[in-house]
Amino acid sequence: MRDSTLLPELISRSAERNPSAPALTYGKDTLSYGELNDAVASFASGLLSLGLQRGERVAIYLEKRFETVIASFGAPAAGGVFVPLNPLLKAEQVCYILRDCNVRVLVTSPERLALLQESLPACHDLRHIIVLDSADPIAAIGAVAISRWSELLKQPPANGHRVIDTDVVGILYTSGSTGKPKGVVLSHRNMVAGAKSVASYLENHAGDTLLAALPLSFDAGFSQLTTAFHVGARVVLLNYLLPRDVVKAIEREKVTGLTAVPPLYIQLTQLNWPESITEHLRYFANTGGRMPRETLDALRRHLPRTKPFLMYGLTEAFRSTFLPPEEVDRRPDSIGKAIPNAEILVLREDGSPCAPHEPGELVHRGALVGMGYWNDPEKTAERYKPLPVHAPGREAGLVLPEIAVFSGDTVRTDEEGFLYFIGRRDEMMKTSGYRVSPTEVEEILYGTKLVGECVAFGVDNDRIGQTIQVIATPPSTGELDVATLLAECRARMPAYMVPAGIEVRDGPLPRNPNGKIDRKTLSTEWVNKLEG
Repeated sequence: MRDSTLLPELISRSAERNPSAPALTYGKDTLSYGELNDAVASFASGLLSLGLQRGERVAIYLEKRFETVIASFGAPAAGGVFVPLNPLLKAEQVCYILRDCNVRVLVTSPERLALLQESLPACHDLRHIIVLDSADPIAAIGAVAISRWSELLKQPPANGHRVIDTDVVGILYTSGSTGKPKGVVLSHRNMVAGAKSVASYLENHAGDTLLAALPLSFDAGFSQLTTAFHVGARVVLLNYLLPRDVVKAIEREKVTGLTAVPPLYIQLTQLNWPESITEHLRYFANTGGRMPRETLDALRRHLPRTKPFLMYGLTEAFRSTFLPPEEVDRRPDSIGKAIPNAEILVLREDGSPCAPHEPGELVHRGALVGMGYWNDPEKTAERYKPLPVHAPGREAGLVLPEIAVFSGDTVRTDEEGFLYFIGRRDEMMKTSGYRVSPTEVEEILYGTKLVGECVAFGVDNDRIGQTIQVIATPPSTGELDVATLLAECRARMPAYMVPAGIEVRDGPLPRNPNGKIDRKTLSTEWVNKLEG
């Protein structure tokens, strides 16, 4: 049996091995690997019938469902690039991404298309919209052609454009420190190598059932698909409203593997877990921030036979470290060691390796290192850098540079090489498993025209990682109505981005030597006042 080198081959190789094996469950319906593989091929043929060229972007703006997965693998099967969009994003944020990476084809539902109706005319590169089937007519959007999902899948079979494993397969957008989301460009090799690595240490196999509770626009969320498909396991797609929906799905579907973020785990520990779950839930894995010790302890009480995997990763390199379950009792605060087929270095400013317990920057090298940020050479140069000649694994005789990801996170190691997270070098806020740029929050606040000046920052919170706090001054035209401003935030932002609090101050706000509003001083003052 041939091994997978391209993303869609994760499905096709499993379909060759066992076409009748269950691959994907959504609600009461399940697709076999053979059925899923056929649907992916049909969608790819449909895209080619629309004239999709090699490397053109196909955006997917849907909740988790069969069509989301089919489109995500079908676009690369045609030779295109898939761009998964978080279903929580608002129209303005969706259309920014469509413009930023010059999306040619958008896949969405009639309901979501209605939300985008007014914004899409500004997406000048968009040529086709594929809409899920509905009895209702779809209004025209300028010169953009609209196709129905079922009709597209009826097109004659066609061979996709030739691609190799170093070609771009997807662009995952993550919030950036400049305010706008950054598109992390990943290759087929990045994703396939990541699937193989994660599946190896989680010991995934064809008998597994993984629960896809995270958004598929997250690297860790999409990883549930790739790791499962690599070994021929089943994935259950879940769009949950309440944490108890997750527990019910785990019990109902006999889930063997769960990956989630700390805020969800905190909520899950407050529920009653059926004792039978630990009989089949083989592991639970944490990503998207540090798991609070009390949460980890509570989960282990609920699930005494279930192995915990504590992990660290960043979208720019997919996944970096994991702590083996047998080490959790000895070092529960550690993020572990490098995952298979990756090397994690802790480097000083000059690029030399740090000694044990010496803080340094976490640097990731290997096959999982992404291809940079889409259309952003400045930010790419900040994060993706040549590995210093004297760094471990880099020999002076090699003429061509090796590019590694410099995470911006400060860590240390102990004498045995286990890593410990210390803090983030940038100002990104981590809330409910999401990375949120303070500048992005501020730009939306300024867009309301209800503030004069404003600054956003994160405040540590045991439940969700950080809450978002804002300090703002009144507009020059009058008073600042906090209730009105928060209502505007809820209308313009995903729920996880809405500030937990807004403090009103008289202006102007203090500046740093560069003339910028001094976010660090303001956040420190706010925290000191809270603690005082």
